[in-house]
Formats: sequence, C-alpha cells, structure tokens
Amino acid sequence: MTQAWRCLRAIRLTATSRCFSSTAHRREIRDLADLPARVHPKVKETSNHDLLALQWPSPPRNILLVRKDDDTEVQTALLEYVNHIRSSYPDIAIVFERYVAEQVHHNFDFPVYAPLSENSNALYQEKIDLTSTLGGDGTILHAASLFATAPRVPPILSFSMGTLGFLGEWKFNEYKRAFRQVYVSGAPSPLKSTDDPDTSSASTAKPGALQTWSNIKGKSMGHTRSSRILMRNRLRIGLFHSDGHRLPHEPPFAHRDHECEDIFALNEVLLHRGALPHLANITILIGSPPHQRTLTTAIADGFLVSTPTGSTAYSLSSGGSIVHPLVNSLLLTPICPRSLSFRPLVLPANTPITLRIDGSNRGKEIEVSVDGVRRQQGLKAGMEVRVVGEEVTKPGEIGQVADVVGGVPSIVRSGGAADGEDHWVGGLNSLLKFNYPFGEDG
Repeated sequence: MTQAWRCLRAIRLTATSRCFSSTAHRREIRDLADLPARVHPKVKETSNHDLLALQWPSPPRNILLVRKDDDTEVQTALLEYVNHIRSSYPDIAIVFERYVAEQVHHNFDFPVYAPLSENSNALYQEKIDLTSTLGGDGTILHAASLFATAPRVPPILSFSMGTLGFLGEWKFNEYKRAFRQVYVSGAPSPLKSTDDPDTSSASTAKPGALQTWSNIKGKSMGHTRSSRILMRNRLRIGLFHSDGHRLPHEPPFAHRDHECEDIFALNEVLLHRGALPHLANITILIGSPPHQRTLTTAIADGFLVSTPTGSTAYSLSSGGSIVHPLVNSLLLTPICPRSLSFRPLVLPANTPITLRIDGSNRGKEIEVSVDGVRRQQGLKAGMEVRVVGEEVTKPGEIGQVADVVGGVPSIVRSGGAADGEDHWVGGLNSLLKFNYPFGEDG
C-alpha cells in the first residue's frame, strides 16, 4: 500500500508540474562562431567620384552593435534600436561585444550573439556584415579597432550620441530610415510596397537573398538611390626592434596566434614621452630603403602621424592642419617641439614614415598609442615605428561595381547638395566653430 501510494503521489506531482509549465524566454548568449560567414558588400562608383554607392549582393545578416558605455540615454536607445531591428528584420542576428552582451541580454526574449572564445577580433572579421555605433567619435574608433588587423572592414552606420560627434553622421531619431536605407541598398527593385495588397511571395520569390528582401515591406530605394559610402583611409603601422625584427602588437590590436604583422589605425599613431620629465629625441626618416632619407632628429613632447580623419583630433589640438577625408595624405605633427621652426607636414599617403627612438633619448621608454589605446610596453632606443597609408582599391569608372579592399566604409547621408558630401563642412562650422568670431553671437 505504501509503495502504491508513493507511485500515485509521484504521478500527481508530475501532472501538476506539467500543467503549470511554460516556455522559457530565450534570454541567452550564443557563440558568434555559430553564425554564417559575413556578406562582403560591393561598391559602385558615382558621378562625383567622391562617394561610393553601397551594393549588397544579399541582405546583411549579422549586425554588430557598439555602444558608448556608462550612459543611460545610450542604453535606452540601444534597447529601442535592437527591438526595432528584430521586429522589422527578424532574420538578422544581433551581435554585441561579450561584456555588453552579458549586461543587456536579459532585456530581450531572443538570443543575442557574442564571441565566447579568445580570438574575438578574428571572429568579428569573419562574421560581421554591418557595424552600427551609438555614441561619439570614440565609439567609432573603438568599433574600427575591432577590425584593426583586417584588410576589409564592414560598413559602419554611426548615430551621434556623444560629446562632439564630428564623425557621427546620423541623429538617433533617424534610426529607422537610416537602417532601412542601408539594409535595402542594392536590393532588386521594386520591393513590396506598403500600399500593395498582401499577396503570397512564395510563387515569385527566388531562393536566397531575393526571398529575404521580398519579405520586407515598404518602398524600394532602387539601384539609383543606394546608401552612400565615404571611404576613410587608415594607417598601416609596424613596430620594429633595433635589430630589424618585428615586435608583436598588444591587445586589442593583436593578431591571431600573436603574429607580428602590421595593424591599421583610423585616426593616428602617437609617440610621447609620457610621465617622464625628459623630452623625446626622435629621428624621422622619409621613404623606404635604399631611397630612405633622414628628415630630422627632433626634440619634443611627442609626434603624431595622422590620417585625414584624425586631422580633426589630437593633431588639430597640436597645431596640425585640417585635411578633408577624401584627400589621400598623411599628417606629421610635432607636439610641443623645442624648435619653433618645426612645422606640421602633409605628405602623400604612400610615403613611408619611420620614427626611430634616437640613441640620445634620455628617457627609458617612449610611449606608443594607436587610436588612443596606449601600448603597455614602450619603445627603447633604436626601436622604430614604421607608418604608411593603407592601400585602398575601389572602382575607377562611373557605374562600375567592384569589391573594395582597405579603408573604413562610413555610411553618410545622400541626396544633399553635394550628394552627402557637405556634412564635413557643416561639421567644421557647427561642431568645431571654424573661424568663430570672438565676443560676438556668431
């Protein structure tokens, strides 16, 4: 009797637990490695030869979202942005950096993705189709640094929510329109209109990309209204020991398997004396052997080699020139030089620049920073930083569609007076207060 009662009680407990069971919300973090390989977009040359037209061969699927940390407004915007993407584009996988995913995944009833292995940067380069940032210029630099070892960077859609936002192109309240324009850029025309009756797409849709695009309602942009891309050139940077062999880069710029290869920087590379009281003695060489020539051995707090994008950052504060991002060049800017005759230089982007720590340098080490991230181990006498502009290949004829290698594809506005180009001038006036009059309401 006792054994029978125990069996009956076990059956009742099982039935009760089943009656009150429910499907758990899928608040989980999945491995980025499980996602399909990235979709490499193509670009098309436009009539003004300045901006390129974005052309997806198939819809982007894996979207990396990079946010500004410790900001309540940005956090709220991020949640709204993610929920919109998932509700409007359910085939898209949302990707975060691991520490961000651990903080926000419980807010969503669908899984999010993050790199769960050590080679996180390598996974970003293999899986991410599109990057979108919410923050300021520092957030954009951080997003670009995740691809510092990659020759091909996915397009970056940036929403300005930072302190300055000179590089950010879009306001967050435009996120629905901005994201849609990017998503359908290069899609076959026409898409299903919101005014058309809801008909079955099974008979007309083709397998693969067109089937996904055909499920998106709304007016098509068509091939003539693709999202516009501004290619921002990067620096290619190598570190060398006094005996000529390469030095490995440190995280977050480290290569897979600690390979000693060049890395890429969007803004600048900085050599600085740091906290030491002695000025830095650095020999500057221009060109490559056997045609390399010594420019000078200079004494200063430090030196910057910048891209045109970085010309409005630290270089500008140090007295460097402002250079338009479409000018293919490098900037060499001294920081507080001892000599008043050392002026900033603008050089062709394909000019190799070598900064060698001179033997007469009194400090033990010279600090090296790439896009604001300082290397833990400095450089000693005889060591070198070799810098040259990154080679960028893109279409050369109007209407030609091709792959693009090199640079950071930044999504900018289109349809303006200069087809999206005037945002740079507007930034100079509104953000940097270019030639702003003193003592007047300019």
